[in-house]
Amino acid sequence: MSKKIIIFGAGISGLAAAYWLHKDGYDVTVLDKNSEAGGAMISREENGYLVDYGPNSGLETTPLIRQIVDAVGLSDEIIYANEEGNKRYILREDVLHPLPMNPPAFLKSRLFSTKAKLRLFAEPFIGRSEDGYYQSISQFVKRRLGQEFLDYAINPFVAGVYAGNPDELSVKSAFPKLYRLEEVYGGLIKGMIKGAKERKERAEQSKQNARMFSFKSGMQVLPLAIAKKLDGKVFLNASITKLEKLEKGYGVSYLQNGENKNINADIIVSAIPSHIAGPLFENMDGTLSNHLKAVYYPPVMVLFLGYKKEDVGQALDGFGFLIPQKEKKAYLGAIWSSVIFPNRSVNGNACFTIFVGGARSPELFDLQKDILIGQVLDEFQSIMRIKEKPIFITDRMWEKAIPQYNIGYIEHEKYFDQFEKANPGIILSGNYRGGISVGDCVKNSEVVYNKVKNLLT
Repeated sequence: MSKKIIIFGAGISGLAAAYWLHKDGYDVTVLDKNSEAGGAMISREENGYLVDYGPNSGLETTPLIRQIVDAVGLSDEIIYANEEGNKRYILREDVLHPLPMNPPAFLKSRLFSTKAKLRLFAEPFIGRSEDGYYQSISQFVKRRLGQEFLDYAINPFVAGVYAGNPDELSVKSAFPKLYRLEEVYGGLIKGMIKGAKERKERAEQSKQNARMFSFKSGMQVLPLAIAKKLDGKVFLNASITKLEKLEKGYGVSYLQNGENKNINADIIVSAIPSHIAGPLFENMDGTLSNHLKAVYYPPVMVLFLGYKKEDVGQALDGFGFLIPQKEKKAYLGAIWSSVIFPNRSVNGNACFTIFVGGARSPELFDLQKDILIGQVLDEFQSIMRIKEKPIFITDRMWEKAIPQYNIGYIEHEKYFDQFEKANPGIILSGNYRGGISVGDCVKNSEVVYNKVKNLLT
């Protein structure tokens, strides 16, 4: 317990790991360059609207989430998505089609052709792939489900989750549970049926069935509450400038409010984005640094819009919609924020969160910002049958948004494991390892906790 642990990053990955360790009496210090905790979780109240510029929600896929929520005093603050938000739409030929969520709805859906529906019935008879590690999600889905299912289900889904390009994302690294259905059970349909029993035994929810949650004051409430619970262990405005290996332990230098400071530790947990961590490890291990810097983070713009509800012609009865690449629009999709959670808009107005760019179309940012936003507004308002201009608009540009688990990512993963074994005392964490979602980050914080515990026992 007397050993010193330093965690880089006060995002949800670093803070959740710090929480478990602090709870068990370990000496933990968290360093973060920002002026407030949360990392990419940024929530703001602006003109009566509640805007989440990072994750808009999470899925309660692990009981660990509720454990932290209750422990940090957010039991009355957590909220779950309205049932209306269960309906998802996909755009096809400028028409919004509900994504079918069960077999009868699938058979009736106009989103897919009769040929595509019949093709799905062949899935249980498709054999396993030879090399999942170097197979894109596009190749995987086209082989198992056909081109149309790839175009109008998986392509927009990947854009919604990763802001990613399915031609580049590795099915094994980016969607390990999906790939495991084939690897273990021989197919997706068979695996979904048989895998449900395993999840029940692990007390986990599939992402399809897990409840969607947020907080009355936005997602940032969670990291802020964890930081408060850590009781002075989180140091903000602390930019890490140097990491070095000492005869015993590690030395960390950081700049805080213009003052150079130094601190030593027995264990380092790096829970900052890989492109930021890369330069810190350059002198210690150049190969690791190169792997960290090679992880691709595409640019994404988050555009938040407010309208008078009566000006919106489209029925607001769902989560929002995603756009297949074949539809050739200037954005990836839109979340109907005021439908999903309460307290997101003022005076009963409608508000929406739109995502632009990503790995699928980073070239959009070659356009002037006002021209790009104008194009997005024209397309969005046409689909939503809105004739009036927004009464509120704000945006945030993420130059490096979400790590892409692209083909060959396994080489990064192997070296991360190899580095940790060769350097006991350093743990690499964050959403570039083990999944990008809020639920994944919380689940992986327990993995970090166990790694630290094993090193100290």
